[in-house]
Amino acid sequence: MEALLSIPMLSIFLVPVLSSYSTSLNLLFFYLTWSTLVLSHSRLRVELFGTIAVRVLFFALPSILFFLFDILTPSAAILIKAHGATGLPGGRRRRRIHAKELKIAGWSLFNLCLSIAVQGVLETILVQTLGKRSALKVSLKLPMPFEICKDLTMAMLGREFLTYVLHRYALHSRWSPVLARWHRSWYHALPAPFPLTAHYDHPIPYLVTKFIPTYAPAIIFRFHMLTYLLYLLFISLEETFAYSGYTVMPTNLFLGGIARRTDMHLLMGARGNFGPWGIMDWIFGTVVRDPNSDGNSSDESDEHHDMRRAYEASKRKAVAGSSGKNRRR
Repeated sequence: MEALLSIPMLSIFLVPVLSSYSTSLNLLFFYLTWSTLVLSHSRLRVELFGTIAVRVLFFALPSILFFLFDILTPSAAILIKAHGATGLPGGRRRRRIHAKELKIAGWSLFNLCLSIAVQGVLETILVQTLGKRSALKVSLKLPMPFEICKDLTMAMLGREFLTYVLHRYALHSRWSPVLARWHRSWYHALPAPFPLTAHYDHPIPYLVTKFIPTYAPAIIFRFHMLTYLLYLLFISLEETFAYSGYTVMPTNLFLGGIARRTDMHLLMGARGNFGPWGIMDWIFGTVVRDPNSDGNSSDESDEHHDMRRAYEASKRKAVAGSSGKNRRR
């Protein structure tokens, strides 16, 4: 924790944003800060605490605030929810936090910590046990802008491909029934995506469909640590807003499309939209579009929601009927 809150670590994120100096001086201060951080801590500590800092600042904290906003002020939250009350935690309007919501929030944060712990274990085994070089480059030399852009492009495309393949064929196929059952009984038991659900799932399906597609491209191309932190920052922001369920979000043209695909994957019973960007879904014809794309999806009386509620009501009646027959016997 001392390393996470140290001045060099925080300066990595704050100096370029808060300083009012020229670009050259900002780069000089940034390099001095980075050099101090690398020389004063081990490479493993720099990697782990940098990862923690990005995840906390750009996913955990804003997602927790959005989650509390949905819970404590549902009347205000429902006005900007894409699917009305269905998009609130628990699927209905209420002001108190119940055990189910706490469980979802707890498992989401646990999975986030689990992914960082697995990353630390892999690096420890690689460097200290096998005597190999680290999976990510932690060096005094800073990456060039062209190198950063090239690595980020390859990482995003690689993540899109891995997420699609693992999500579709590991979590939604007969080839891995155990993983599919866990994923269905955990994530697909949610009424709709809402804050913190980006990392909510059974831990093993979560590692398969979230951690591996995110971390694998970085170690395949052996990113510089700063490139990896920037890559992780983009992903954290994407997960924060795409799973928020809000219709109002920054860069709505880009993140709004990801959010709609995320919503439709869950609400339409996992019939498609397996990748975050939709590139692989478009190639393989598994795109699922919002039936309420005319802009009325926030009204809970929409046909889509009526069909969903009617389906759930019929299931409840069937269960009640079968239990009544058993009692008469």
